[in-house]
Amino acid sequence: MSIGGGMRFRADGRTSGQIRPVSMTLDVQKWAAASCLIRMGDTHVLCAATVEDRIPPHLRGKGTGWVTAEYSMLPASTSERSQRESVKGRPGGRTHEIQRLIGRSLRVAVDTAALGERTVTIDCDVLQADGGTRTASITGGYVALAIALKRRGLERALATRIAAVSVGMVDGTPLLDLDYSEDSHADVDFNVVGTDDGHYVEVQGTAEGKPFDRAQMDRLLALADDGLRRLFDEQAKAIVGAIIRP
Repeated sequence: MSIGGGMRFRADGRTSGQIRPVSMTLDVQKWAAASCLIRMGDTHVLCAATVEDRIPPHLRGKGTGWVTAEYSMLPASTSERSQRESVKGRPGGRTHEIQRLIGRSLRVAVDTAALGERTVTIDCDVLQADGGTRTASITGGYVALAIALKRRGLERALATRIAAVSVGMVDGTPLLDLDYSEDSHADVDFNVVGTDDGHYVEVQGTAEGKPFDRAQMDRLLALADDGLRRLFDEQAKAIVGAIIRP
């Protein structure tokens, strides 16, 4: 609904420009180099980083490293149980597209030459889904990545901070950080990946209903910029609070 001044209140009580409550719990998994359970409202994603002293064959001898990601949704992460993709024999198209997005985004955060001949894998497992699983995976995945590199004495390989957030036009109103109920009937849906110095890594924008114009796109990007700033603050708090262990 709207009140004086056009401020829109959503089903969960947020205004149009509010992100969902965010929390980041570290070291959920004992054997990962670092792990971060990110909660954005009712979307919960476990992001775990593994650092290995090996690289893909095509990079051998080049003195550079690699950052990659895997993504999956647990069977009971949505209201109806979904079959594990391992049972099907291979990842589906959506999963493949999302994990490529996560990998591309997180590689921007790293100077692969400074990383040396090492591979960092970020595993993103969706425990509970309510919209924005890919953006939560990128935001939490960066935290796991940064802490893992710090623990290996590779902080010099961190080039920039990365986060991601969704925005969209719902019933003519621009909204930040869409939950599933909003995303499922948005007229326009954007996923925005950015750096902490104000640059974009990727902008995925689609008109699900009515086409959008430049003015609407600019409004959505401005809203996304505000959300990214808040997520960078949350990341910084989590990383500063991390226990740097051997």
